[in-house]
Amino acid sequence: MRAAIVAVLILSGLMQSAASAAEVPTEIDYLLTTMGSSDCTFIRNGKEYDAADAEAHLRMKYKRGRRYASTTERFIENLASKSSMSKKPYFIACEGAERTESGAWLMQLLLKYRAESG
Repeated sequence: MRAAIVAVLILSGLMQSAASAAEVPTEIDYLLTTMGSSDCTFIRNGKEYDAADAEAHLRMKYKRGRRYASTTERFIENLASKSSMSKKPYFIACEGAERTESGAWLMQLLLKYRAESG
């Protein structure tokens, strides 16, 4: 019984940190708009793109692959972290910071957004 209570409490905490289905498009739009207005460089399949091109590319992937983005986390994991063709990870390089995988960068941005919104 005690284990069941602990499991319910853990699950409830996880549910509170996840967005409702109605919030997912808003969160994804925030991530993409923030990326697009950044001074960062997006690296896809070894080629560098400016932030506006990165935003446009990921918006296109989201539009075509919405079924793979039932949550914001799934959007990041399934659409915004790697090439669907080559399977190579995407990277983001921002001035003054180390180049990082886009999935980690977007997840950090999402957590910050939720902390500020909640």
